[in-house]
Amino acid sequence: MLDAALTEGVSLSVDDRGVAYLTFAHPRSNSLPGAVLADLAKSVRALGSRTDVKVVVLGSAGDRAFCAGASFDELVAISDEEAGLSFFMGFAHVINALRSIPQLVIGRVQGKAVGGGVGVAAATDYCLATQHAAVKLSELAIGIGPFVVGPAVERKLGVSAMSQLSVDATAWRSADWACSRGLYAEVLEDTAALDAAVEALAGRLASSNPEAMSALKRVFWSGTEHWETLLPERAAVSGRLVLSDFTRQAIARFKAG
Repeated sequence: MLDAALTEGVSLSVDDRGVAYLTFAHPRSNSLPGAVLADLAKSVRALGSRTDVKVVVLGSAGDRAFCAGASFDELVAISDEEAGLSFFMGFAHVINALRSIPQLVIGRVQGKAVGGGVGVAAATDYCLATQHAAVKLSELAIGIGPFVVGPAVERKLGVSAMSQLSVDATAWRSADWACSRGLYAEVLEDTAALDAAVEALAGRLASSNPEAMSALKRVFWSGTEHWETLLPERAAVSGRLVLSDFTRQAIARFKAG
């Protein structure tokens, strides 16, 4: 099962069925600072080389927010374009790792997802959520944009829904809205129901043919091979924009409020 006690970082457990439970956490609503992003991407890629792992369950700790997105403390500390690129590449590495490993990845979203958190959910192969898992792409509100996570979000929700989230950057969209657009496969009443659904699906997949699942995943992600260059290009855009006075002032107001 996912580790609900983790306070910051990434944890991994693999059960005797070959189900890997990968959990990320941060005390600030499971936000994703650079160190956690790097550990998460490294952990995902390592799972991809393990023949004993049949399926991966990706989730976050606790029973409230799934992910608050980028760490604002690190955003305001970025001092040049190189540092900006390095930070946003954290999300690029996670998304590219999730799409490229051979195992199917089940997303477990127990609560709200913001910005990069929406991108992480969109990069899983099959995502389940609770009714509390509203989504928001808040990047434009602070002067940047969902450039790195955009391809993953667009792939799952389509251009229209991604545009709605991106343009109306301060508005929450309900879990049911996200489900109707394809981000979530199903919305469950609470975390108990969510965990039961995740466990049932993981068990069925763990007993399926790994070669068939891997081949199916390649079909799912066909046409995304260029993300290895696209996402770094998008990270560079965000890395430049985060240095603007507009963004720095917007982040300061957000933290003060």
